[in-house]
Parts: sequence; C-alpha cells; structure tokens
Amino acid sequence: MAGSPLNPSPARVLFVTGKLAEPALRRVLADMAPAFAYDMAVLKITVAALMTTDWIARFLTVPAGVDLVLLPGLCEGDVESVAKATGVATRKGPKDLREIPAFFGRAAVEADYGDYDIEILAEINNAPKWTRRELRAAAEAFRESGADVIDIGCTPGLAFPALADVVRELTAAGMRVSIDSFDPAEILAAVDAGADTVLSVNASNLRVVDDLRGSGVRVVALPELGAPLETLTPTLAALDAAGISYLIDPILEPIGHGFMASLERYAEVRRRYPQAEMLMGVGNLTELTSADSTGVNALLIAVCQELGVRSVLTTEVIPWARGAVREIDVARRLMHYAVGGRTLPKGIDDRLVTVKDPVVLTYSEAELRALQKEITDPNFRIFADRDAITVFNHERFVRGTDIQAIFAQLEVAEPTHAFYLGKELARASLAVTLGKTYRQEGTLQWGYLTPPDDAKAEHVTLTQRATRRRQPGARM
Repeated sequence: MAGSPLNPSPARVLFVTGKLAEPALRRVLADMAPAFAYDMAVLKITVAALMTTDWIARFLTVPAGVDLVLLPGLCEGDVESVAKATGVATRKGPKDLREIPAFFGRAAVEADYGDYDIEILAEINNAPKWTRRELRAAAEAFRESGADVIDIGCTPGLAFPALADVVRELTAAGMRVSIDSFDPAEILAAVDAGADTVLSVNASNLRVVDDLRGSGVRVVALPELGAPLETLTPTLAALDAAGISYLIDPILEPIGHGFMASLERYAEVRRRYPQAEMLMGVGNLTELTSADSTGVNALLIAVCQELGVRSVLTTEVIPWARGAVREIDVARRLMHYAVGGRTLPKGIDDRLVTVKDPVVLTYSEAELRALQKEITDPNFRIFADRDAITVFNHERFVRGTDIQAIFAQLEVAEPTHAFYLGKELARASLAVTLGKTYRQEGTLQWGYLTPPDDAKAEHVTLTQRATRRRQPGARM
C-alpha cells in the first residue's frame, strides 16, 4: 500500500524524484540521517507528481546494492512495472516528502500493532421509533465501524412489537445482539430470538433471572441507582445461583454528577471482584460533554484497559459523538499496545488526532525563496506554515494571511485557474487556522476521518493538460 510504513527497514534505498523537489528531498534525508544507505535518482522531469510508473520503468537505472526503490507517493500507476524492469523491490513513498522520516521511523511499531481485547457494544437508541430498514442500516454501519455487538435500546413505556423479528434479522445476518431494557417481557422476547447479552439487571427486575436460567446469555449487573456498591450483592448472588455469566457495570456518571466518584467505583469493583468481567457505558461522558468525542473516548478506553474493563457500550446520538464506534475501535488498539508494552500512546497511531495535526510539516520562508530561484515557469506553487500562506512562481512571491489580499496580488483572470487558486487558498487558510499540514492538491489530514485521496488522479490529469498554466507544488 502506497505510503504505509516499511518493515523491515532496507539496507540501501534509491529515492526517485524530479528536478524541482531534489533540493528539498536532499535536506530531508540529510536531517533524517537514516540508518540505511541511500542514493537518489533525479529524473528529467520538473514535477515528480507527473511521473507515471511506466515512464519511470523506461528511464530509471538502479545502482548495484540497492534493495528498495522508493517512488514519489503521487506518481500514477502500478509499482510492479518498475520492479519488473529493475529487478528490485519497489514501493511508493508518502505523498509529501517531508513525511519520509515517519515513513521509515514508525516501521518497528507497525509490525505488531493492532491487537485488542476490549469488545464494543454499539447501542441503537430508541429502537422502537426506527423502521426495520433503518435499524438494519444502523446495525450494518456500526458493524462496519468496528462494533462487536449491536445493542437494541428499548424505550420505557413504548411498545416494541417488532423486537423479536429485529433480533432474528440481525442474528441471521451474522451479528451478535444485546437487548437494552429493564422490562422482563422485552428481555425474554429478545433472548428467545437470539440475543446473547442482557442490559441490565438489578433489584428492580431480578425476577427475570430465573427465566434466563440455562439460556446461555450473559447479563450486565448494576448496583441500585444512586446506591452503594453493596447493592450489587443480591444481584450477583442470584446470577451465580442460576449459573448465569455476568458483567458488572458500576455506572459511569456525567461530569458534575459524580463523575470522579464513579471512576473510583470502577477501581473498587476491580479490587473487590478481581476476576469479574466489567462493562463501561461511555455515553454519559461522550454524549453529555460539549467536547469532541475522540479525546474523551481515548482517555476512557485507557481507563478500561488499565482496569481490565473488557466491554464498552457506546452510542452516536449527539452530532459531536458521531463516529464514536470507530474512535473506540482505534483507541482499543492504541491503548492495548501502550498499556501492554508499557509505552506512551504517542507516535504510534495518530488517527484520533483529527482537528489538529500531530506534526505540522512546513518550509521556512528562506527555503521557499531558495526554491523560487529554481523555477522558470509562471505556474503558482502554494505553501502554508504556522504563520502564513506563501504563493510564488518565477516572478512573484506573495506571503500573508488574508487570502483575498493574496489572490488580488496574483492577478489571475482566467476563470478555471482563478477557481482552482481560490479553492487551494481556502484549504491553505484552514490549515493555518487549525495547525495542519497543507499540501497543494492533497487532502488535509483529519485522522480517522480523512477521506481517501482518490481525487489525486484527476488532479494530475488536469495538471498535465494545463502544465503551461499551473503545476503542483514541490513534491518528491
């Protein structure tokens, strides 16, 4: 896969680039001081993004001893044509040459990353209000996002005559299903239809335990609402007597309503019941706190990983918590790796860094002015750093923060070109505002929300048709 980190690290690498990006690539490699030897092949083309792999295969000569050819990440075509022509393993590198150090430096981490031991229960809230088609679509979306169990959330006082049919439909589609209700009739209907988990049981509906005997389901046991943990004792005793497996949920409370005390309850349950399975419902934090859910989920999953809470219930009702299932799927892998390896959850998996970038890759103004001196055409290159946007060609060098003022100084009248520059300047301005890396004609990075950069081929084609008018910025 293009741009994915390497493992194991090669002994000698041949970096393929174009004339325009050569100085920048040399600086990156010099600063990187890699543990492997390297050579550079500067092909007779100005912008490396305009190369195709077939074209590279015809003109590339590989020195002896090279065991990896690294192509520009934006070049078009299949690397196999280069590998076949040269007889050397070939990969595409990152789309931005400034990301080359991370491309090589993270290889060892990626080799054994991705395991997890926390399951995700994704709740469909107020399920009786949904149509069958909507329920199936929501369940499929949750499963695609990483959910292990689809939780059917019933609504107290609202009849749900289709409950059994919904459970049967989802289980027939290969999904595990849990029922989220205190109503014994709803619980039994869902279990009879194939649900394997019951949320939840406490003294209010403890009579349902006898009816679940021998069913093979597991039950989430709760203390009485607002009562101490000792109120768990009768519920756990009844479940043990019936031979029913259970998970204990001490109940995570919202901020301002006992949040810290509820965290302490989780730790206390682990001390009292060291072998017990536990569940944490995170919605009281993610849904009831006006903050992006990515960081909230990361911290809560870290708590779960350290305490041995192996089941997490989440939902995606409020807009800022959309994507919570995917976030927890990323977080459970990150925290499993960090806690298990006693390493910081940093520089391993950046997909939970969405609004800001983990690293902002920039060129200094001096570097950009040096690059301008090498340019002989009128096409504009756009760059952004922490402080400003820079646009230049062979005769203009414009730097500032007001994109309208920048655009006015470019004196572009042709409509298509003006639209293109306006779009790129708007993205560059967004990058400066949020602290993100900007790459001309490339997508901004939004962590796990980053869309596929499948528009790249269209950008390259448009650039090729209009190379005398504009070209992409300096790329490997």
